[in-house]
Amino acid sequence: MSTEPMWIRTEAALLEAIRQRTFVPVPPVLTTGIQDGVGYMLTAYVAGTDLHTSFSTVSDATRRTLARWFGRALARLHEAFRFDAYGRLERSGSGFAATRDDREAWFEAYSTRAVNRLPSAFDDLTADLRGLLSSPPATGHTPRLFPWDFRPGNALVADDAVTAVLDWEAPLAAPPALSAAKAEYLVADWYVDDPEPLRTVFREGYGSVRSLSAVAPAYRAAAIAASAVDSDGRVTNPRYPPVDREAAIAFHRDALQSVLATV
Repeated sequence: MSTEPMWIRTEAALLEAIRQRTFVPVPPVLTTGIQDGVGYMLTAYVAGTDLHTSFSTVSDATRRTLARWFGRALARLHEAFRFDAYGRLERSGSGFAATRDDREAWFEAYSTRAVNRLPSAFDDLTADLRGLLSSPPATGHTPRLFPWDFRPGNALVADDAVTAVLDWEAPLAAPPALSAAKAEYLVADWYVDDPEPLRTVFREGYGSVRSLSAVAPAYRAAAIAASAVDSDGRVTNPRYPPVDREAAIAFHRDALQSVLATV
């Protein structure tokens, strides 16, 4: 019986499976274990610089190429990892499994948690958000891998190419459109004033691997709400250098209001 925490074994196994099944570069796992009651995972060094610091300053052509890569990579992950249920993934036998069979119940829990974490500056939007999120889309919901922090800030690059994607902790199984909405927000909206060109190439990259139906407003709203606050309850700061809290709140509010305006 392993003494390693389940999350370490799951993340390590997922990294190896990604290396075997996809072109998405991830760090090779050297060892995992537990020391003084704290679990750890050691990976090999991968050369590259933090894409978060350069994504907004590279040429438009390079930025579009990278955004297209993120779309294509996410689609390949969706092709390679399909599940029978929703929610937190755990290692199960030779694969991975989630435990939430009811999609509507899982999405309600996920989206409610995201909305509940929004600070008081969003209070005037929460009633409309809850109304929108109470009815998840009825189609396109086969559970796929949801790398919920799939973004330039977790990527290393060298010579304008991605050399590694980091941070695969606590992976989920979720409808692919929800995963696509969150990645698109973090790739296309986060760094530039006009996100539409990056949204277009992100979707083109995704579509070069597998089809993606139109992302329903409920999925996009849930993705934005979940991205607006970090794991410590702080409002996340878009752009690089990051904007201040007031500007960050305005950024996320504008994104949510744009979604609500479509319904």
